[in-house]
Amino acid sequence: MMTNNDIFKKLRVALMLRDDQIVEILELVDFRITKSELGAFFRDEKHENYMECGDQVLRNFLNALVIHLRGTKENPKNPNDVLAKHKAQIPVKEGTSERAEFKAKPRDEEKSRGDESPSKSKPAAKKPFKKQFSKGAPKIQVVEKVKFNFGKNKKS
Repeated sequence: MMTNNDIFKKLRVALMLRDDQIVEILELVDFRITKSELGAFFRDEKHENYMECGDQVLRNFLNALVIHLRGTKENPKNPNDVLAKHKAQIPVKEGTSERAEFKAKPRDEEKSRGDESPSKSKPAAKKPFKKQFSKGAPKIQVVEKVKFNFGKNKKS
């Protein structure tokens, strides 16, 4: 089972956030935390200054992250632009002209799975059949549109 600390660490790595950026993001929901308190969440569990990330910290971080990535109703943002900005702020390592990026290796058709020997007699795997719809045909509405009031009575 994943702990709050594990979730926090994975979000930090996935979004490429530094400690000072996380502090700024938490301030969006008026949650103040210092970099040293934040660093305690990312330490090894055996470290003497390790601290468990509480539910309140994680909840506030997730709420602030939504505001940081999407913006507010009055000032919406594109999350891809925000993530690209984070990626651009990552420093380039010395000795390289670019940041190291993941590049998928081209697939080698000659190689086989580890538990099988390569065989030319096997047919290639078939792709699943997709239904072709003409663009002129109207879409069939399967479910009617429903407006939910979430238990709130409308009294004006």
